[in-house]
Amino acid sequence: MTEHLSADQAAERIHATDTLGLPLGPGQPPAFLKALGERTDWVDLRVTGALLLVGTDLFGHPGVHYLSGFFGPIERYLRDSGANISFAPADFRRFAPLLKLARQRVMTSAAAPPDADGFCSLSLHAGGTIAELRAAGADPERVLVVEVSERFPRTFGLGTEHRHALHVDEIDILVRSEGAPLALPESVAGGTDEAIAGHARRFVADGATLQTGIGSIPSAIAARLAADAGGDYGVHSEMFTDGLMQLHQAGKVTNARKGIYDGVSVATFAAGSEALYTWLHENEEVAFLPVELVNSPELIARNQGMVTINGALAVDIHGQVVADTIHGTQYSGIGGAEDFIAGPGMSTEQRALLCLPSTATVGGERTSRILPWLPEGSVVTTPRHQVDVIVTEYGAAELEGLTVHQRGEALAAIAHPDFRDGLLEAAARASKGHSPVPRSG
Repeated sequence: MTEHLSADQAAERIHATDTLGLPLGPGQPPAFLKALGERTDWVDLRVTGALLLVGTDLFGHPGVHYLSGFFGPIERYLRDSGANISFAPADFRRFAPLLKLARQRVMTSAAAPPDADGFCSLSLHAGGTIAELRAAGADPERVLVVEVSERFPRTFGLGTEHRHALHVDEIDILVRSEGAPLALPESVAGGTDEAIAGHARRFVADGATLQTGIGSIPSAIAARLAADAGGDYGVHSEMFTDGLMQLHQAGKVTNARKGIYDGVSVATFAAGSEALYTWLHENEEVAFLPVELVNSPELIARNQGMVTINGALAVDIHGQVVADTIHGTQYSGIGGAEDFIAGPGMSTEQRALLCLPSTATVGGERTSRILPWLPEGSVVTTPRHQVDVIVTEYGAAELEGLTVHQRGEALAAIAHPDFRDGLLEAAARASKGHSPVPRSG
């Protein structure tokens, strides 16, 4: 029987030594996590999650260990302040089997309030937790805590097989709150972002199926697509963003020609503005599906004219891409980066774009993001053989099928002019399979 408790009462049901599984960011229950943070008696609480978007004192307690699969600003703050936090490298679609293996005693999620039939929509997050949420609710030795709030939009899945909802009867503890999903600040595009968007635009044909990440560059690309002629786009994206909403509002999205999941935009979670959350409420144009479907490279590849648009932090002339670490220190996570490069890689007609400014400013000095070789200690996110197109404000380098020498030349052409000579010299050294690194002595 479902118990209806306050957040504080629900928090008291968690043992001082226990295990707890969280969804990624937008699926995290705000009032419940805040109530857990107000307890001070933790002995060994082990929490698994990713991309914290809820403010709570829980993870600063010495008796709490947090294992994250994706770092955001809160994880970086916790690490730098000495909290007991670890990072587990994993693709987003691997979260589901890893959660099953971990089998936390307590699983939790945010949701919309029950509808007339008793179903609580899982709102902004399907991700990799759905199976374990249901498993915890069905197991008398485990506990399923669901926090519902009118401020979480009611969203939908597809049919009864992927309903994107839990029935009240599946839930052990139901918490009602006034909690709201975190509204992300608007990404404002600058001149560099607009230039990158201009070069990326030529890869998007009418009828293309789109995936975009978050940030000022994808926002600039979406805005350009919304304003330009053309359209008839489909959406198959890990994350649903304000930019994709704007494409819908501009009448550019029909989802008529995808070839899989026709008729709806597909995502596994959404994050953005309050306007996005309002637009998503009871909007049947968007279907939220488990990440193992949305991020399946095989299913991604079945979409017509798939074009994926993501970011990177650095790339070398081999085409090796660093996207989730800075100088070997964890910055974000792998997420779906590999899946949305591997999927289009199964067809020469589909494209995977990795977009980045050509330079960064470090310590007041301009440095190139396109490098002759990666420095010692670098952690590669995407291997060289997966990479298709690199886009900067200076142009687009199409790398598939090129030698290392040719890749270096193509990347030098889109690097900042101050760094092109060094890249060309390294490319020449890499001819015939040699190393781009100069020989000592």
